Amino acid sequence: MLYEGELEMIIGHRFGRLNAGGYELFGLDQANIRLGLDYAPRNWIMLGAGRSSLGKEFDAYTKVRLLRQSASNTKGWPLSATYLGTIAYNTLRASDPDRPLAWQNRLAFTHQLLLARKVNDRLSLQTMPTVAHYNLVDSINTSNDKLLLGLGGKYQLTKNLALTAEYYYSITSPQEGITNPLSIGIDLNTGSHVFQLHFTNAAGMIEKQFLGETTGNWLDGDIHFGFNIVRTFKLKGRRY
Repeated sequence: MLYEGELEMIIGHRFGRLNAGGYELFGLDQANIRLGLDYAPRNWIMLGAGRSSLGKEFDAYTKVRLLRQSASNTKGWPLSATYLGTIAYNTLRASDPDRPLAWQNRLAFTHQLLLARKVNDRLSLQTMPTVAHYNLVDSINTSNDKLLLGLGGKYQLTKNLALTAEYYYSITSPQEGITNPLSIGIDLNTGSHVFQLHFTNAAGMIEKQFLGETTGNWLDGDIHFGFNIVRTFKLKGRRY
């Protein structure tokens, strides 16, 4: 969560699959980009919006802190709880011009409860019960709703370097060809910027995309390299 008055700019990159071979420079010839802005009007709420080149999708989200973990030497809450709700709108042109998609069918939503605990100064863990809803699916045999359970962790290797991991397991019957997303990466904090480098089997960078549209398999080498550049500005008080 950002502090009150902070604005965060995120430039995200996700390249093609490493197993694409040398002709595609192991995926580097293919790139998806997301530009995003996050803002915290209060310490307990964040608002964000962005646009991804994959699917030409616009997205927006709200994150609300429900509980804050108490200090280790005091009584109180043993973990923090945060609600995250997202909406995505696909603006791709219909493949058949004679059958345009209704605007409602271009929408998808996700709801998550983020339960996190800072175990010690180095290790933080998080579980994410998740519901995703897609207004339009491929067939009548595919459910519009998807229930998942996510697990994430962060281990602080040094003051400025951290190891991260995130995995989502689909509780509902998986759609044919859709796989569970797994991401492993590192965060490098240079003081003014944070560089997030990661490897994942998901091509998409927003919840709607990686929760229900991931098709890559780690064991088959369907691994994407990606990196994000994060810059935070303080709009209230001192600017940095």
